[in-house]
Amino acid sequence: MVPNELSRLQEERRALRPLLSPHDPADALASYYALWHDPKRTQLLVRRNAQGNADGFVAVCQTGADLFRPLVTLRAPDADSAGQLLREALVPHRPYQVLVPVVLASAVREHLDVQQSRLFSIYRLDPARFQPIINVLVQRSTGPDGTPRFQIESQGQAVAASGTNWRSPTFAEVYVYVDPIGRNRGWGKSVASACTASLLEARISPLYLVEDGNDGSARIAEELGYVDTGLREFAAEGQIK
Repeated sequence: MVPNELSRLQEERRALRPLLSPHDPADALASYYALWHDPKRTQLLVRRNAQGNADGFVAVCQTGADLFRPLVTLRAPDADSAGQLLREALVPHRPYQVLVPVVLASAVREHLDVQQSRLFSIYRLDPARFQPIINVLVQRSTGPDGTPRFQIESQGQAVAASGTNWRSPTFAEVYVYVDPIGRNRGWGKSVASACTASLLEARISPLYLVEDGNDGSARIAEELGYVDTGLREFAAEGQIK
């Protein structure tokens, strides 16, 4: 990234800060990608009102999780403004993964050809309810992005793993993966517990997203002390119309 581009990105980040509450779980994901994601892999488009103040933005971010579909998140004062931002920021015929609050889901559906969509509940850890699980099978390693990863191996393969999808100075989103051969043994909860404990030691508040209808994932979260905030995140995969 050339100096002028970096300077412009920093200016845009300062402008949109009033639109987000980094300490609110509702804005945790958007705050990370808009304010903290790698500048070299982040594009921002900020919408300004008649007074010149930011009243909306869209962030388009290249992530290591999916090299072919950039992650998109946005804030806008209304559905029409959200649609305008999407049309200005997204390239036709390119697939994207869009994550927005439920209130903006209709705008995403209106302006994108959506191939797949999901609804997630945002859980936040209540530290008072957290009881760490000690499992000697859990090994600590390092993920591709350099952050801690906790896993259980069988025959040299990871059959349960937990780490973070993203991490800001305030929050981090915990993920859990369990191979079919490792299910029903409590291994998913064990690795998620280790990851959760690691975040607490770093004074970062853990979040956990549960897809609508995934009772097993919700059970892991609740047994570890995560509480449903009542907030919902809409995720869609598709291309701009």
